[in-house]
Amino acid sequence: MDKSIFKKHRGLPGKARWLTGASFLTVIAIAVVLTVNSAQAAGAAQDRTLHSDDGGRILLAASDAHAADTDKKDSEAAKPAEKSYGPIGSIFNFLHKQPIVFLLLALSIGYPLGRVSLLGISLGPTAGTLLVGVAISLTAQVAFGITYSIPGILSSIFLLMFMYALGLKVGPQFFSGLKSGGVAFIVIGLTVWILNWVICFFGVKLAGLEPGFAPGIISGSYTITAIIGVAQSAVTSGAYSPPQGITADQIGANIAAGYAISYLLSSVGIILLIRYLPQMFGRDPAADAKEAEKEMSGGATDPVPGAAGSLLVGFSRFDIRAYEVDHEEIIGKSVRELFERYPKGPILQVVRDGKVIKAGENPTIQKGDIISVRADVHRLIAGGEKVVGPESDEPLARDIPIEAADIRVGSHDIADKTLAELAKKIGFGLQLKAMFRLGEELPILPDTKVHVGDVLRVIGPDFCVQHAAKALGGKAILDSAVTEVMYMALAMAIGYIIGSLSLTIAGIPFALGTSAGCLLAGIFFSYWRSRNPEFGGPVSEGARTFIQDIGLNMFVAVLAANVGPKVLSSFQGFTVVWIAVIGTLGALVPPFIAFVIGIKVFKLNSVIADGASTGARNSTPGLNAICDQSKSAVAAVPYPLTYAITTVLALIGGYLAMILS
Repeated sequence: MDKSIFKKHRGLPGKARWLTGASFLTVIAIAVVLTVNSAQAAGAAQDRTLHSDDGGRILLAASDAHAADTDKKDSEAAKPAEKSYGPIGSIFNFLHKQPIVFLLLALSIGYPLGRVSLLGISLGPTAGTLLVGVAISLTAQVAFGITYSIPGILSSIFLLMFMYALGLKVGPQFFSGLKSGGVAFIVIGLTVWILNWVICFFGVKLAGLEPGFAPGIISGSYTITAIIGVAQSAVTSGAYSPPQGITADQIGANIAAGYAISYLLSSVGIILLIRYLPQMFGRDPAADAKEAEKEMSGGATDPVPGAAGSLLVGFSRFDIRAYEVDHEEIIGKSVRELFERYPKGPILQVVRDGKVIKAGENPTIQKGDIISVRADVHRLIAGGEKVVGPESDEPLARDIPIEAADIRVGSHDIADKTLAELAKKIGFGLQLKAMFRLGEELPILPDTKVHVGDVLRVIGPDFCVQHAAKALGGKAILDSAVTEVMYMALAMAIGYIIGSLSLTIAGIPFALGTSAGCLLAGIFFSYWRSRNPEFGGPVSEGARTFIQDIGLNMFVAVLAANVGPKVLSSFQGFTVVWIAVIGTLGALVPPFIAFVIGIKVFKLNSVIADGASTGARNSTPGLNAICDQSKSAVAAVPYPLTYAITTVLALIGGYLAMILS
């Protein structure tokens, strides 16, 4: 069966694909060279010392001349004067003292830098922010001896915000996506983990590096800091005994050194790789993302409740027009009577003597009234003046705002009634746009029966929507610029607690991770909201997008400030080159091969395979890169599964790499 999620899609021509690949490798090579040069400059930076001037002593004079006595003169040691950095150095020192300004500056420069395209390749805002932050922190360290350090709790908060917002986006598609590619996702996760471990462990052996470098490089190339703790615990617990001549402190320094350089290179490299993987194989990520969304939606044409764009009014063949009552056949009739006679042209309101009377009051029509009618445009043009009277441009009759709303059926009196029956009872002024049951879209047919729990999406004037919601026993959920912070905070707290729960087996702690916990919290909250739009309060799509973007990019800005200076420590000679090469290969080769297996062996959609590969590599910035490139969040569907699998396996791998060193 040819399903869209499995369908191949041709994109860039062969020459362009090879140019893209070559450009990508060039960028990585430049990053390696720059890092090596920075590391070599560390020797000079480490020899520098900060000098301060001694201001001598400040004499304290007596306040009273008669009390003056040379034996009672007092003095105070002057504080060392602050080092003079010069005009440029003072800027870097200011950023050191004001880390918030550093973060905002990294974003303000990184965002436009990420949009710059060279040979068809752009970094994207996340990689741009990361590189700008690293450049600033490295310059401060090398040129002025200033070391930036921003509290890790700040980066944690921003990362959790990003993961939760992403979960809200992908939640309605999550479970259907897992059903369609569960086995493939597991294979991709195992492939990435095995290859990463083999490359890093045996690469260190071939290079002849000291014990400790292998788990450090695994930790950095995987961007999982917890592996460092696991490796160090293997040493402190006695599971690994250092060889003669090497102390536990030296092994710890080796772990940190391998981690720092490989972390930086892999963080930049994986963003570029994941961003352009589909194009390297001739795929169009935007087109493939649309195909994947269509497949996962089961052919539905409308977004599920709570999803982005679900309550947009959009194009409608219906229009509102006003007519002055002149024909005797409708004079003396109530609005309800006329609705039963003309169900396809309901009266919304009546303007009489400059006052508006809503249809819900069921007024009786009088000669000279101006009535507002909403119906098919062609029907209005063809029969409006013939049935009612001349058309009017009265603003009170024409200016009626139209809303789209999701209403969950809660009244048992409505249960088992058909849509045709409901239309006669509560349908005046409303257009039924979509109907959902347990998150699945149903066909809109006259004989379709309505059950308690079904969600009806209607479009019409606000008072008509509210009338329908009351009759259905539910609440009208409208598009809103408000986000219910209480539910967001509660969901993130639950996800954080679940993610922090740890189980220790054979000295190895196993935990889901707080970021993955918040991602799953967002998934489950949005999943249940797709079945009951009243659940979880209003969620503004604009606010969700902002939280997602600012959360991730603030996270990488903090990362850049803290990791950048560490690149310069503990590196001398050719060791740094080996760490850079092994770490880069361990970070990029496994997801590349896993992606190929996904699209060639399992025939996965390229964006889905890309999302599974970046989850297996535990790269949140990489996930954002493919979401940005494909203009869709569908790549996040396989991410939690492969992320969870490889997070656990990577900890085991780091422990084994240490005890086998």
